[in-house]
Amino acid sequence: MTESKETPPPLSRTRDHQVGLPARRAAVTLLDAVLQKKQPLDDMLGRSRDKGVMFDLPVRDRALTRAIVGTSLRRRGQIDHVLNHFLERGLPAKSGSLYAILLSGAAQLLFMRVPPHAAIDLAVRLAQWDPKAKRYDKLVNAVLRRVSEKGEAIASSLDAARVNTPDWLWERLVRSWGEERAHAIAASHLVEPPLDLTVKSEPTEWAERLSGRILPSGGIRLLPKGRVDELPGFDEGAWWVQDAAASLPAQLLGDVSGKRVADLCAAPGGKTAQLALAGASVVAVDGSKTRLGLLTENLKRLGLEAETVRADASTWQPKERFDAILLDAPCSSTGTIRRHPDIPYLKSVKDIEELAAVQTRLLDNAVALLKPGGTLVYSTCSLEPEEGEAQVAALMARNSAIRIDPIRPDEPFGKTDWAQASGCLRTFPFELQADKPEWSGMDGFFSVRLTLA
Repeated sequence: MTESKETPPPLSRTRDHQVGLPARRAAVTLLDAVLQKKQPLDDMLGRSRDKGVMFDLPVRDRALTRAIVGTSLRRRGQIDHVLNHFLERGLPAKSGSLYAILLSGAAQLLFMRVPPHAAIDLAVRLAQWDPKAKRYDKLVNAVLRRVSEKGEAIASSLDAARVNTPDWLWERLVRSWGEERAHAIAASHLVEPPLDLTVKSEPTEWAERLSGRILPSGGIRLLPKGRVDELPGFDEGAWWVQDAAASLPAQLLGDVSGKRVADLCAAPGGKTAQLALAGASVVAVDGSKTRLGLLTENLKRLGLEAETVRADASTWQPKERFDAILLDAPCSSTGTIRRHPDIPYLKSVKDIEELAAVQTRLLDNAVALLKPGGTLVYSTCSLEPEEGEAQVAALMARNSAIRIDPIRPDEPFGKTDWAQASGCLRTFPFELQADKPEWSGMDGFFSVRLTLA
């Protein structure tokens, strides 16, 4: 897969390059939050809309912050290798945000085409601003100058896919899918993904208006350009953001028109919207008040209706059973690293084990909520067999009334290789290849369709 350097928004010619300091300060704060405090990047960015580190930044600076953070996380392995080459004594202890400053500075120099004088000078100023890092401002200057002069040759000599994948994740990918496929998965994580939209109608018209491409799913794919809520069609509720792979589980329920369908763990509501648009009577269940509020807002914007219930889907017991249930369960999200490059640094094997236990409880309760003869689609955006194939095997061992309703090869957009011999469905991040890397890829997903005798 061809590698490309991120190109940040251009610096103004009429102002000193130090106007980029707030954006870089925000990037360092976000990187520290992810790597040191283990806070999800999406949560931090969400808070930034109102009161976080980016709320008062102009649009151009927000774009620069996101580009620096994304590049730093996607290329962390290569950058660390280069930095370690020039940090003869290693990283000093109790040095505040020094590591995030070096990481983000090197990301700009090696992969973002930022002029060295701007990247280095502003990194030094960031160090001087931090009480714990300011004593190392000369170290920042010296290391980043060497990165600028010699770092690209070192970085380009490495196997980027492998070195940018933490060992715990690489070992699991190889064990589950083989080294060749693991390498292809890891390579896909290095490219910023396109933006996929599910449209309510008229995909050809919206593809034209948004300068996008029509996907095999019937959705629209476009390259990210600024804020999503400023794109044509957002305010009028013509579409919603949804990866092509994430649109598959709801489609696997087939014709749901007039049926009573439960969407468990429903927020932020993309699958609820699909089901409502298809004519189902949907009950959307989620345990988070905040996320359920977001789902309600999304449905209102789209002009779609669903009943919403705040409840723990693993214990929820409504009075009436359902014709069909969609359970897109909480998971390690390792199939979405291309969109969420912080995941390899937030998750661990322990998380996978704990989430698998949650999925087991959710599946058991979902079966209990299903009418005899009803259909249950279980899915996760995970590449981990413990959260997919193994969950299904264990469920069928516990409950002899459950059967797999095999997914036909022609069902997933006609992509016959996504339908497994087991009757389940698997997509990988390197699939849906296009003419250019920036138009390619999709989330890694597991789905299975089950029936209750």
